[in-house]
Amino acid sequence: MRDTRESRLLLVLLIAVAFALITVDIRGGEDSPVDGARRGAAAVFGPIEDSVSTAVNPVGNAVSAVRDSGERHDRLAVLEKENTALKARLGSDDRNSSRLKQLDKMLKTAGEGQYGIKGAEVIAIGAAQGFSWTITVDVGANDGIQRDMTVLNGDGLVGRVTTVGPNTATVLLANDPDFTVGTRMEATDELGFASGQGDRPLRVELLNGKADVKKGDRLVTFGSQADKPFVPGVPVGVVSRVDPSGGDLTRTLYVTPYVSFTKLDIVGVVVQAPKKDPRDTVLPAKPKPTPTPTVTVTVTPSANAPVDGEIQQEQ
Repeated sequence: MRDTRESRLLLVLLIAVAFALITVDIRGGEDSPVDGARRGAAAVFGPIEDSVSTAVNPVGNAVSAVRDSGERHDRLAVLEKENTALKARLGSDDRNSSRLKQLDKMLKTAGEGQYGIKGAEVIAIGAAQGFSWTITVDVGANDGIQRDMTVLNGDGLVGRVTTVGPNTATVLLANDPDFTVGTRMEATDELGFASGQGDRPLRVELLNGKADVKKGDRLVTFGSQADKPFVPGVPVGVVSRVDPSGGDLTRTLYVTPYVSFTKLDIVGVVVQAPKKDPRDTVLPAKPKPTPTPTVTVTVTPSANAPVDGEIQQEQ
C-alpha cells in the first residue's frame, strides 16, 4: 500500500476503533460484549500459538542453555581453580605437618642430650667436594656454623659439617665410605669405630675382639676431643649382624643406622655441646617384646581306651 492521504486516514481510524474496543472490554469485565469474539479467536488461534510455542521454545531453551552453559563453565572453572588451590594448600599443609613432626622430634632429641642446635633444611644432595654421600643445608657461617660440627635429626646421627659458606654448608653423611666415627655400646661401654658403606649397614670394628655382642644391641657416638667433630651420646644404630670371633684383636659388627639417609629434610647442626656426656639417655625406648602364645594340648581318653595296667583283649 502506497503512503497516501487515504491510507493515513484509514490507519488513524483503525487505531481509534482499537482503543474504543479496548476501553469497552475493560469496562465490561466478564460481561464484555467482545468476550465472545475473544474466546472465538482463542479457539481458532490457540492451537496455532501452541504449535509455534512448541517449535520456538526449544530454540529459546537452547539459547538459555548456551548462556547458562557459559555461566556454568565459568563457575566450574572457578571451582576447579579453587580446588586446585585447595589441593595445593593441603599438600603444603601435609608437608608442613610432616616437617613440624620432624622438628618436634629433633628438638626432643636435642633436649634429651642437652645439645644446642641450629635447625636447617636440606636444599641439595650430591657429590660436593668429591664426596659421594653429601647434603647441602641452608645455614652457614653467618648462622654460626663451623667446620667439623655434628649434624643430627630426630632419629640420630646424620653426619658432620665439612665445608662452610656464608649461607650454606656441606655435610658428609655417616654412610659415606670416607666417614668414621667413634662409637660406644649401650650398657657394656665397649668402644669401636663405625665406617660408612653407602646403602649397606655401617661397619663397626670393636676394640675388644672378645666383646660379648649380640643382634639388637645399640650404639651411640663416643665423642671427640673438644667435641669436634662429634659430640657424645648421639644415637648411631642397632647391631644387625656380628661376625664370629676368630681370635682377632678386634671384632666386626654390622649396624643398621637409625637415620634414613635417603629421606633427609630437617636436620640440626650442634653449635653447642652438652656440659656432660648424656650417655644412653638419647636412645629411643626399646620396643616391648611381643609375647609368644603358648598352646596347651589336653588329650581326653576315649570310652574304649584300656585302663592303665590292663591289656585290651582281641575280639
